[in-house]
Amino acid sequence: MKRLGASILTGLLMLATGGCRELPEYADAGSRDLYANFDALSDIISSRYCYLSEKQINWPDSCRKYRAMIDSKTTEADLFFILSDLLDGLEDGHVNLTAPFSTSYYKKWWSDYPQDFNKRTLQQYYLKFGGLQTNGMQYLIFMPANVGYIYFPSFSTAVSDTALDYVLSVLAGTEGLIIDIRDNGGGYLSNVGKFVSRFIDQDVTGGYIRHKTGPGPDDFSEPFRIVYSPAGEERVHYSKPIAVLTNRSCFSAANNFVAVMKSLPQVRIVGARTGGGGGLPFSSEIPNGWAIRFSSCPITDPEDRSTESGIDPTEGYEVHSPEKELAEGKDAILETAIKILGKNKPDEP
Repeated sequence: MKRLGASILTGLLMLATGGCRELPEYADAGSRDLYANFDALSDIISSRYCYLSEKQINWPDSCRKYRAMIDSKTTEADLFFILSDLLDGLEDGHVNLTAPFSTSYYKKWWSDYPQDFNKRTLQQYYLKFGGLQTNGMQYLIFMPANVGYIYFPSFSTAVSDTALDYVLSVLAGTEGLIIDIRDNGGGYLSNVGKFVSRFIDQDVTGGYIRHKTGPGPDDFSEPFRIVYSPAGEERVHYSKPIAVLTNRSCFSAANNFVAVMKSLPQVRIVGARTGGGGGLPFSSEIPNGWAIRFSSCPITDPEDRSTESGIDPTEGYEVHSPEKELAEGKDAILETAIKILGKNKPDEP
């Protein structure tokens, strides 16, 4: 088992194809033949998608079922919807088929679950439309509980070390820290290391990554250990208790962040199960030029467990914020975090 440093991992994730077997080149590239394009997509998923075995998906049977829907009356637009329905069977939010007229997207990873969050409720009743903002983060201190709060709605903003120094300096004297990533759909995996490095004083295992090495569903490389190191002494660190707030719409890099933070002794994950998305996405193309994006390299948690289907809150800290309560100005997940971290009970909104 090899060790993979966080800085090396960042470059590797940006150049993910480097560790993966070459995808086949189809002789009929540019063809609009419906069967040829169906078969190309089928072969790409069969040989490169990383969760067929874990999810116990019988891909050949699924392909036979949907290929039989193509006939002489099938249009190219019809093919798009046939392929989209086929891909929905993977139940993976990282899987998309993109044509000039539409992009497929599997929504049930989050749409079949309660939202447990309302941004308007947060901003109006708790943040009072205030707080400081920098680098995609909104932050303040909840008084009288003296609890620091960071709202980070998207990892699509790359956090800088300087910004984290500012934020953590302001929150340094608090009793505890809340990091609210509800509805965070992911983005830069480098943000995981940026944050984690401020909460540790020694190297920690952040998880493992494997690469697809062959066309079989179980053809993977040995696991590479992902290691996160503490930020330098010149940086601002935070060593007090932390609560990370989650809901089903935490996905991809945000899901990975939860997996790593959950392994730290001073951290509690409060809220609902995350949405998953543990596979490193990769993009290819079928002959007619449509793009296919899919999970290619699985990333597991620090215990080498799959995170594809989501991560549960810390035991005893599953909390839900019902829509009715949110509409009335009460956020049970946030209030629970303030209560467990603060020196006083939270103010009534």
